[in-house]
Amino acid sequence: MRLITLSAGAVLFLVPFYLLVRNGLSTNRDITAPGWTFFPTTLHFENISTLFADPAVPMLRSMVNSLVISTVQTLGTLVVSALAGYGLARIPYRYANVVFGLILATLLIPAAVTFVPTFVLVSTLGWVSDLQGLIIPGLFQALATFLFRQWFLNFPQDLEDAGRVDGLGYFGVFRRIVVPNSAAFIAAIGTITFIGSWNAFLWPLVIAQDSDSWTVQVAVSTFLTAQTVNLSQLFVAALFSILPMLLVFLGLQRFIVQGVQSTGSTG
Repeated sequence: MRLITLSAGAVLFLVPFYLLVRNGLSTNRDITAPGWTFFPTTLHFENISTLFADPAVPMLRSMVNSLVISTVQTLGTLVVSALAGYGLARIPYRYANVVFGLILATLLIPAAVTFVPTFVLVSTLGWVSDLQGLIIPGLFQALATFLFRQWFLNFPQDLEDAGRVDGLGYFGVFRRIVVPNSAAFIAAIGTITFIGSWNAFLWPLVIAQDSDSWTVQVAVSTFLTAQTVNLSQLFVAALFSILPMLLVFLGLQRFIVQGVQSTGSTG
């Protein structure tokens, strides 16, 4: 029974990937045909070359932009949030709880409220259609800071005390003891941050006004507009847009599982 349930769940999760491959290698006529076939008679692999050769949609450049933005944002978020979380969890400070409360309060503010002020600031700095405008506003994540603080509160105090006996300060303990022993948790947060940054759409749509600064999600959206709908290119573009996510997940799934498991056992 368990095997049947797992098999049925696997099939359901694989159906979207099958549709991406099937429709991405079909023509628009095959996709909209009244009769359904598991795969079309002729697979149109030229749809892939057509996608990357389209001068109106710089797909390859958009994927590179997304990779740069997601990587830098992920690394920046991990550094900033881990340092902030450790400081709030371990460094005695009179207003630590007040600062932590203000950070939590930002989670209650809808993104739509800060969207316009952030755009005005970015525009004033001249970062419209610039990767800086896409990267820097997303470097600090309140949720990541909260998760790091909770993790470091449960980190074994004895390990940190041993480091202080050896003459390490707060930063030395953090860099040499805490970070190496939190690799799985950091990988889990990093993976979630990377996926969120890669899938971001609204902010890049507003800031990336030049096609040279488009992200992959903005590029994919150009195949579905009020004037034109190119289904085959839309599906093949969506397929390539999720491939990096699959590679990241497959490469870091072991660390993600370890991070989830250790959140309940560290103490």
